[in-house]
Amino acid sequence: MQKRENPMSPSKSSIHHGNSSVSPAENGFGDSFSQLSSERAVEELIQQPLVQGIDDHLIEFSEALRTVAKALRRVTEGKASAQAEAAEWKRKYELERARNMHLENQVLSSGGHCSELNDERAETLADRTVLSNETREQCELYSGKDDICAHEVLQDGEPDSDSGEVQNRMMRKASFKLSWCCKGEKSDRHKHDIVSFEKGNITTAERSSKQISLKWESPPSTVLILTKPNSTSVRILCFEMVRWLKEQKKLNIFVEPQVKAELLTESSYYNFVQTWQDDKEMLLLHMKVDLVVTLGGDGTVLWAASRFKGPVPPVVPFSLGSLGFMTPFHSEHYREYLNSILRGPISITLRHRLQCHIIRDSAKSEYESEGPMLVLNEVTIDRGISSFLTNLECYCDNSFVTIVQGDGLILSTPSGSTAYSLAAGGSMVHPQVPGILFTPICPHSLSFRPLILPEHVTVRVVVPFNSRSHAWVSFDGKDRKQLGPGDALVCSMATWPVPTACQVDSTSDFLRSIHDGLHWNLRKTQSFDGPRDP
Repeated sequence: MQKRENPMSPSKSSIHHGNSSVSPAENGFGDSFSQLSSERAVEELIQQPLVQGIDDHLIEFSEALRTVAKALRRVTEGKASAQAEAAEWKRKYELERARNMHLENQVLSSGGHCSELNDERAETLADRTVLSNETREQCELYSGKDDICAHEVLQDGEPDSDSGEVQNRMMRKASFKLSWCCKGEKSDRHKHDIVSFEKGNITTAERSSKQISLKWESPPSTVLILTKPNSTSVRILCFEMVRWLKEQKKLNIFVEPQVKAELLTESSYYNFVQTWQDDKEMLLLHMKVDLVVTLGGDGTVLWAASRFKGPVPPVVPFSLGSLGFMTPFHSEHYREYLNSILRGPISITLRHRLQCHIIRDSAKSEYESEGPMLVLNEVTIDRGISSFLTNLECYCDNSFVTIVQGDGLILSTPSGSTAYSLAAGGSMVHPQVPGILFTPICPHSLSFRPLILPEHVTVRVVVPFNSRSHAWVSFDGKDRKQLGPGDALVCSMATWPVPTACQVDSTSDFLRSIHDGLHWNLRKTQSFDGPRDP
């Protein structure tokens, strides 16, 4: 068996001298030899070509790093999505809990009125069919102080007592009742349409007459004049109109504070003109003013509508601007127009407004909100100065609609359909068609087309927690506000519309405005000298 050499023993290259040994490194020979060997090895390494396949290894390493980065990004996005979903479920749970507690307190305070309605309805429906649990939840009544229901209810007629009449009843169509309902006790949207049910056939009355007419029960006594600023022609017309209304019509006249200062600078004759001192007095204008006259373009009409947070007096818009979709009256004949309007009756267009609230992520309930903000044209949510696409979750009456990815979203009224919504690809809508226009701005999907939603819905737009940037919201192009992750914008149709006077009627004025303002479908007529069909 071969003996293994002890690594701690002197090497064979050592030179033995008695009891001591001297290695070659101790006399300097080993040092010079190792140095020459190292230099020669370095020179050989430099002269050798690069190792084959080193580029392939670097590529594989970079691909591995890229894969790891993608995995980390997916994990981060999944975490953000989970947090957003958890926050949304928490918010819904808190809202549902608060609503249930509110309903319980209301039932207790009303002496069980809601339970009596539910018992009567259950007894009536028991003879007809057995509803599923889901259908029963949809048919529950949430009675407020005005007995507003949460869903439409189909209710059969009273059952007959005689068995002989039961057979006859089965041979004819059943009678039923239909009722319009709204969500929540605080809803102020009521339905006054007349519905008749003759032998089970549904017929409805018209929502409104062909043209809405306004007739004065007492002659108007006070007029508010709102003018376009920084316009010499508007200022001259305002001076002349104020004098004529006072001298010829004996009316009380209100103007804005800066306009009154201009009138007094012109002449002390205008001391009779009235104005308001602060915002509190301005909020009470609808109790003093019978008629509003605007001198300017559509922007002046928007400004006039923003002055009234509640009821709006009839507005007579004169065209002195660059656009005239809502200004059918020409200033050259203002005496004839005002004489006819003050005498009455007049045709009007009820222009609906949107009521908007901002609910921050930090809010404990939907009642902690910023607003309301009223808009006559549109509310716009966009990406502002950010280079990232907007990421907006949209809901309609708590039903998910879509996620908007693009430059933004426009929620428009029918009156605003010829404004920003039209430029973004939306349709033109008659101002008396009730609805909310849902128009994306430069969407990132070619299949994302505009929608028109019914007037009674509530639209909620939420900035999700995994959004890359904030969003910005503006109301009729003003009052720009920032929306952070978790913030929501809630829009519904406002109670008080803006009545604007018509020169002819609503349809004629609308068609004339798109012909004159947009040159809609203007083209040369096809010639008649071409080939004809045999």
